[in-house]
Amino acid sequence: MKLLLVTSVDAWTRSTATIHKWVETGRALGHDVSVYGEPNGELPALNFTTDTSGYDLALFVVQVPSDFPEMPYLARVLDSVPRERRVLADLWGRYNETIRIDHDFNHLEKLDGHLGWEWDDAFRSVSGRIVQPSLTPLRADVQPFLFHGFDSASIVKPHASAKDAAAAWAKKPLGMMYVGSNWQRWEQLRAFLEQYGKIRDRAGPAALVGWDWSARPDWAVEKSIKGVDTDPALLARLNVDIRHGVRFDEIVALLGQAKFAPVFHRPLFRHLGFVTNRSFETFYADTIPVLMLPENFVRSIYGDTALKLVPAAGVSTFLADAIANPEPYWDAVLRTRQHLAQHHSYKIRFDELAAIAKFPVSAGTAR
Repeated sequence: MKLLLVTSVDAWTRSTATIHKWVETGRALGHDVSVYGEPNGELPALNFTTDTSGYDLALFVVQVPSDFPEMPYLARVLDSVPRERRVLADLWGRYNETIRIDHDFNHLEKLDGHLGWEWDDAFRSVSGRIVQPSLTPLRADVQPFLFHGFDSASIVKPHASAKDAAAAWAKKPLGMMYVGSNWQRWEQLRAFLEQYGKIRDRAGPAALVGWDWSARPDWAVEKSIKGVDTDPALLARLNVDIRHGVRFDEIVALLGQAKFAPVFHRPLFRHLGFVTNRSFETFYADTIPVLMLPENFVRSIYGDTALKLVPAAGVSTFLADAIANPEPYWDAVLRTRQHLAQHHSYKIRFDELAAIAKFPVSAGTAR
């Protein structure tokens, strides 16, 4: 299959890690995968092109308005790839009625200037096949397609046993690390940190890596955007190490410096049942993921074994027990990795995309 990914990519934000996996896995399977656009020196592993001829399928990957190419480039894609060979992946839930959960929302009029109906019109004009990274999309005309996946070859340290993993894990310098920018996650993070403070002396220092954790940003104040909050006093009291954002390809190694790495989904995504790149990527790192997610979601995506990684009895109880007896938790991590490799590999994603597009392509017929 000759696949064109139409989206914007940035080494510092959004789903760039997943885009790399699509390109990398596509090559390994014998597919020809390119990203539409001019070459980007910060991302040398991606094959960029503005030649839209000869593609079997165009996958539009949309989170923000800039994921659509500007004119006349968008017109060239639409003219070159027929509508029936285009699929649009809506990764931020734009293709829904306006939804507000807590301070989170899917139509960011104050930030990007587009109303809900504009997103609907734009999506429908591009493709009749719209997918979202959820097993249960809200709209009947949306198909489930998780887009993000798991690559077992990216596991930093594929320990032979839970015992081996636990022995190395106990020596880590940090107790907890979260990597991600401050957008609609503060309330969840605050609750986690308040519980973490109870066992910090046993676990080790905590670190936050990303933009806007040290103070509420000026742009959020100016536009009266809620959900971009923080509490410098709490962070100072817990002596949390605040670091700036990092490139997409530095995240996994950073997480491996800590014993625990919580996985948060912003309120909108929890409501929609969306997965993100971090839903899977955290399991590459040499750390124990703490799944701050609904149990039914964990069961459906990660499998029953991963329920061990959900702090159902409370964060401080979970962390204290894992510190005292880490092997059962590492056993859950290793088994969950196996489940993800079996059910959420990028090869499976290619086959799912081919089925959605009604395109008869598998690894055996790739060209």
